[in-house]
Amino acid sequence: MLRPRMSTTHVIHSYGYLAVFVFVAIESLGVPIPGESALIAAGAYAGETHKLNPWLIFLVAAVAATAGNIAGYSIGRKGGFPLALRYGSKIRLDQHKLKVGRYVLDTQGSKVVFFGRFVSVLRTYVAFLAGTLDMRWHRFVVATVAAALAWAGIYTALAYDAAGTLKRLSGTVDLALAGVAVVVVVAVLFVVRHQVKRLGDRAEAAYPGPLV
Repeated sequence: MLRPRMSTTHVIHSYGYLAVFVFVAIESLGVPIPGESALIAAGAYAGETHKLNPWLIFLVAAVAATAGNIAGYSIGRKGGFPLALRYGSKIRLDQHKLKVGRYVLDTQGSKVVFFGRFVSVLRTYVAFLAGTLDMRWHRFVVATVAAALAWAGIYTALAYDAAGTLKRLSGTVDLALAGVAVVVVVAVLFVVRHQVKRLGDRAEAAYPGPLV
């Protein structure tokens, strides 16, 4: 979402780089707060007033995203899987679905982590899920660092260079992004629906027996 909340903008104006770090790190850890909105607000504020340095915003956001993701992964690695086994049935998350998730991360995990940084829901939870499903550490770190650098750089640059235009067009951009998101979600659901059995068969073959 390109229009930051007024409260987020006020915090950015008051606390600058510290606010960017806190918002982005906590969102990446797994708490659904507007980290991306904070980054955009900081970039736009820097472009309008030049009171913040865009290079420092980029650096702070990239470090925060990486640190938050690593913390989220560590939490998931230590306690996420037992929780999924114990309470997963309450949300229809059984052993079979956990195997499918692990198989997807084992085969396409780097792509999921990288592109997940640019999707709001995945950005918040992908690190925790990667840890829970035991994604390989080195692959996770490489994908996380690459995604953090790309995401922080793109959003900082866009917000800084188009601060005024961004505000005027934010409503139109929001609608456009919402439309794109709907199309993407429908496409993903369509693919998953038609591929889930094949993925399930491959996951069962890759991980026979119960997951431990």
